[in-house]
Amino acid sequence: MDDRNSTNKGIVTGVLAVQGGFARHGQMLERLGAQVRWIRTASDLTGCHGLIIPGGESTTMTLLLKKYGMMERLREFGLHHAVMGTCAGAIMLSRNAADDRVEPLGLMDISVDRNAYGTQVESFVTYIDTPFTPDRTPLKSIFIRAPRIRVDSTGVEVLATHDDYPVIVKQGRILALSFHPELTEDDRIHRYFLKNLVTVAE
Repeated sequence: MDDRNSTNKGIVTGVLAVQGGFARHGQMLERLGAQVRWIRTASDLTGCHGLIIPGGESTTMTLLLKKYGMMERLREFGLHHAVMGTCAGAIMLSRNAADDRVEPLGLMDISVDRNAYGTQVESFVTYIDTPFTPDRTPLKSIFIRAPRIRVDSTGVEVLATHDDYPVIVKQGRILALSFHPELTEDDRIHRYFLKNLVTVAE
């Protein structure tokens, strides 16, 4: 393990693993020295210091979370801990998903438009500026059926934009991204999450 990652050794980070692309998030967290716990039941969250909700299919994710009785536990966890949502995960963090099939957790004052950046075949790669990270070189960002984020209150901080739309937003210790940072080798987003938002001494 890189010595720079030794400070993450005591961090237990849950990755919601009921649906979607959770495996790559786990790999990146482990590379950064964090302990990964796959979250498949509400009780799995006990002892976690942070949580990542991955990309996937937000309608399916809603059905499974309700089936497994996890919705309220996730909401409760997000009130007291750091949570990061990517793509479909960002949809689940919102207050308004503009789709009756999706029941968001309501942890951020944002609204989202599902698949606003296009269909699967319209997926694209771009580079965005990340002035909030120590390395300010543009971040490779992969958009796959990505949601468009709309900020609904002054409590939400826009950390990065693409074509004048927010693509990384933060509210307290909740972080939402339109794209998939786990699909590149650049670990700056996960590193930022662990260092700046996750708190071990709860």
